[in-house]
Amino acid sequence: MPASDLPATIDSVTNIKQLPVVEGQLDHSFAAIDWQAPWLSHITQLGYISNTIERLSRSEPQRNSLDGSNDSEGLDNVKSLDEHDINAFDINTPDTIAKVLKTAMMQQAEYLQQPLPHTKPAHDYKSQTLQFVSQNALPEGEAYEHFIGTTGNIPTRDNLHDLFNGSIWLTFPKTKAILNYYHMLEIAKQGISERRGRVRDTITVFDENGAVLVTSDASIGEALVDFDWQASLVKPRAKWDNPTQPDNSAQAAVYIFGHALLEQLVHPRKPLCAHSIVIHVAQEFFTLSLAERMRYLDDKVAKYMDTLLSNDDVKPRQLAPLPILGVPHFWAENADTGFYEDSYVFRSGRRKKDKN
Repeated sequence: MPASDLPATIDSVTNIKQLPVVEGQLDHSFAAIDWQAPWLSHITQLGYISNTIERLSRSEPQRNSLDGSNDSEGLDNVKSLDEHDINAFDINTPDTIAKVLKTAMMQQAEYLQQPLPHTKPAHDYKSQTLQFVSQNALPEGEAYEHFIGTTGNIPTRDNLHDLFNGSIWLTFPKTKAILNYYHMLEIAKQGISERRGRVRDTITVFDENGAVLVTSDASIGEALVDFDWQASLVKPRAKWDNPTQPDNSAQAAVYIFGHALLEQLVHPRKPLCAHSIVIHVAQEFFTLSLAERMRYLDDKVAKYMDTLLSNDDVKPRQLAPLPILGVPHFWAENADTGFYEDSYVFRSGRRKKDKN
């Protein structure tokens, strides 16, 4: 069962028609993804995406439907196609990742019986239905964020960075739309230049490298902001949720938002550091299914970022550093308290003088 509680093979569980995707092979960087890594567990449509990417990154092309079924089932499991389907034998078509993500988004909307996600309109622009498209659709000279805001089209390349970016759009659609909205506002004010300004810098840092600490114990969040690793990560370890064994009595969890951070975690390194926000929740949050958690959290994080980014004094330093492999249950080595004694990674803070 995928992290979102959506079935990996949609048609076999819900009788919703599968939208098969077969494209050209992906390079070997995709084969390096560990889809069982705990920091990926929250990704919506994880089962479909992981099964599809694994097949497309194999050494030999697979001329069958990538619908989450076993190889031995072949094409017998493919339902009849309609105008939205992708030719299941077109193995040389580019823009593979855009089509995988498009299929995942359509499956998710159909399964949840909800409309496709959309942009938050800025200025006189209308809300646009989101869609993944080829990078080639982005007009030369137009800002990426402006293009998304005015068309709903998300330019997507066949690389790890854009795969994870699209996965976060699936998981946090409202939050991603809020971030793009504030990009649009700032572009209208300042135009496009090498200097983005503090608002767009803050958006970019969170978008690329962000993480969300969710906790019902305020002291854990306060300790993280104060660089008190013992009080946030070590001493309350028993309160931290284990992504592989969710616990209704847990009081803290981290969900990665930054797609560049997810890309870097394909090859985990101890010094990798996220820039995090703290979301306080009632204890009941941890009794929810993972799908319910993510829908609730998308609403909360979108509101948090709306408030944060509406302040002209916002700056990236307001995002709390978090050595991501120090999150309990994210990395086997952190079960040893000595893991946190590395002062190069777990540094003393500069935070108290910066606190608002």
